[in-house]
Amino acid sequence: MRSIFIGVLLVAIATIGAIVVLQAPTQWSTAEVVRTPEDRFANLPDYPFTPNYAEVSGYRIHYIDEGPSDGKPILLLHGQPSWSYLYRHMIPPLAEAGYRVIAPDLVGFGKSDKPLKQSDHNYQMHIDLMTEFVDQLDLQEITFFGQDWGGLIGLRVIANDPDRFARIMLSNTGLPAADGVRAWLAYPLFRLAVWQEGTPDLFGEPDSFSFTRWVAWARTVPDFDFETLFQASTTRDLSAEELAGYAAPFPDETYMAAPRTFPYMVPSQLRQNADAMHIVFENWEKPLLTAFGDQDPVTAGGEKVWQETVPGADGQPHTTVQGAAHFIQEDQPDQLVELLIAFIGESPSP
Repeated sequence: MRSIFIGVLLVAIATIGAIVVLQAPTQWSTAEVVRTPEDRFANLPDYPFTPNYAEVSGYRIHYIDEGPSDGKPILLLHGQPSWSYLYRHMIPPLAEAGYRVIAPDLVGFGKSDKPLKQSDHNYQMHIDLMTEFVDQLDLQEITFFGQDWGGLIGLRVIANDPDRFARIMLSNTGLPAADGVRAWLAYPLFRLAVWQEGTPDLFGEPDSFSFTRWVAWARTVPDFDFETLFQASTTRDLSAEELAGYAAPFPDETYMAAPRTFPYMVPSQLRQNADAMHIVFENWEKPLLTAFGDQDPVTAGGEKVWQETVPGADGQPHTTVQGAAHFIQEDQPDQLVELLIAFIGESPSP
């Protein structure tokens, strides 16, 4: 009996240890990087913007800063595997409307520095870097627009310093969160599910979307096919030049650590995200608007938690954008601009 008890105890200790070990890291340090040669960005269609750079914790971050310097700031944050090029159709009309439009490239993407290894990246690192970026620019009364990882990171930046932000508009994004035992078990089980996917040749089936397959594909596929991925994630036909624009920051595998590892990080801070939800967003009285695409299998239904949980979402003109897939900025940029300008006009800063 005593030996059985000891055996059960050892198994329990080993299980708990494995769960703890398989949690995502929250510590990080500045790593060795590469920078995409400037000639890769020459003659990109509809991307005439002057580059700006900020040094943030040892990384050079590129950002677009258009419109009057004293205009109310709009922060546009992209996701994976896109970059500020995604906002090229939204930036000019927002700037022309009198707003200061800021669109950074996350570290690992676009014209920003690119750490060499997948292990150089973790969720907390990107939250910290974008928080410091906003602090450096000393932005106030910010209107935030986030899509994909732009929301996962940007919402945590807002939670870090909510007084800087006047309103939030979310599109095809979310903040994966969980409490208790589920929060501890989810990421190890997710990692196991990704491992079981092996090395898939396709990132999804034509009529269905498997997130774990997408994650496994992104981490392991020899040829990360930007062109097929972006065309499959939009409803309009992108030109060959536009598709090449999305691949431009990544000349070869040396530059690919961030696009490959970001999907793997999605459920890596469930407990921390839950804290942000409970402490900040369940008490967020300032305006929050959702505008999700009607043809995005990745985030379908994700707007409901914001509409039902956030006090500032109550009574807002939430919109389902028709004819819009995951990269909604490509499919319906004009409508997003109209919604954003109206949202700001109808919810003036205090």
